[in-house]
Amino acid sequence: MTLADDNGLEPGGDDLFAAEYVLGVLAEDERQIASHRIDADAAFARLVDAWEVRLSPMIAAYPETEPPIRVKEAIDSRLFVAEPRAGIWSSLAFWRGVAAASVAALAIYIAVPYLNPPVEQPRLVASLAADGSDVRYLVVYDAADREVGLSHVSGERAAGKDFELWMIEGKNAPVSMGVIPVGQTAHMTIAPAVQEKLARGAVLAISLEPAGGSPTGQPTGPVVAAGDLKGI
Repeated sequence: MTLADDNGLEPGGDDLFAAEYVLGVLAEDERQIASHRIDADAAFARLVDAWEVRLSPMIAAYPETEPPIRVKEAIDSRLFVAEPRAGIWSSLAFWRGVAAASVAALAIYIAVPYLNPPVEQPRLVASLAADGSDVRYLVVYDAADREVGLSHVSGERAAGKDFELWMIEGKNAPVSMGVIPVGQTAHMTIAPAVQEKLARGAVLAISLEPAGGSPTGQPTGPVVAAGDLKGI
């Protein structure tokens, strides 16, 4: 679900449009409109800057990693050997054999990760909103950490009520993912069974429930926001 402005997009607010631009969930034509507005509209550019700052903690939760030092050590051990002393260590044929074996071992060492690459864990995003509701959330699902990150864009829960997050897979009954903590940003750990279903694609929805969540295990209040998870 995307935002509204005077450039032909569906009705909505610039705040959510800027947030979706930063999160990377806009279609290509909408992203071009946003880029043009950043250059031409100072107020919109400030919204984009504010969302980059606001969403940075979610990005910082998944830092880049350096290769283990043991990888370089293993390569060095195959390429460089101790200075020969005497006897067999002085044999040219012996060292030719060692060199050939080292090259073969290095080739295998380098090739194995490509022959058996690690399974890449998906990262999905969703913009949750609904007609007739001012509740808006941006969601990032990281399968590697089994975690959903939520950023609250707009809309307040009523007194004595909570927002509860649900996963809807096809025609199956909604599955609760838990009560959404109060705050501009929140993180929720996902059970393995739910994680497998999310990776196959699902709809996320937020309902308004009594404090502490639904007493029945199914939504009892109105759905105030929903949206599809999409790959980044």
